[in-house]
Amino acid sequence: MNLEFVSGKRIAVAGKTLMCAAVFAAMSSVVANAAEYKVDLSHSAINFKTKHLGLSWLTGRFNKFEGTMTYDPAAGPDVQGISIVIDTTSLDTNWADRDKHLRGADFFNVDKFPTATFKSTGYAGDANGGTLTGDLTLLGVTKSISFEIKKIAEGDDPWGGYRAGFEGSYTLKRADFGMDYNLGPAAENIELDLLIEGIKAK
Repeated sequence: MNLEFVSGKRIAVAGKTLMCAAVFAAMSSVVANAAEYKVDLSHSAINFKTKHLGLSWLTGRFNKFEGTMTYDPAAGPDVQGISIVIDTTSLDTNWADRDKHLRGADFFNVDKFPTATFKSTGYAGDANGGTLTGDLTLLGVTKSISFEIKKIAEGDDPWGGYRAGFEGSYTLKRADFGMDYNLGPAAENIELDLLIEGIKAK
């Protein structure tokens, strides 16, 4: 047996192992150092609208939600992401009787499902915008969705912090999540508009 060959093979394998470990460590470092942001509720909004009889729009919003996002263009698209938890009991269409109905079992059923969540699973784009993919959970049903987002701007704020703002929209088919109360064909979809401002963690 050629011991020199065997030793050389071991050295080569060890070299590859060390190289893989170094690459993994570098990637882990990028993820660990990726900038984390907290969603600023006072400067963010999750709005919705649906057609009323096909004649006009019924609009509303969720007044309470929280979330975090990872935004670091230098780290590449695989690192970018966001996680949002929406308090569905905070639904507000500026009409108390309608809000009571919408919070009930015919629609958002907030007693049983007081929250809705979105957690991103992928992003394809650059620092200015692209396609965000993630899992949306509503009424206990989870579906993978994708929608376009765009960066509004980023920069220093007057209080020594750093902020970034994004916007996006998604058309949700109510029946896909079991919300099948008959409002007529014009109201089968809900248009969601997302306006998110995040404060970079220090």
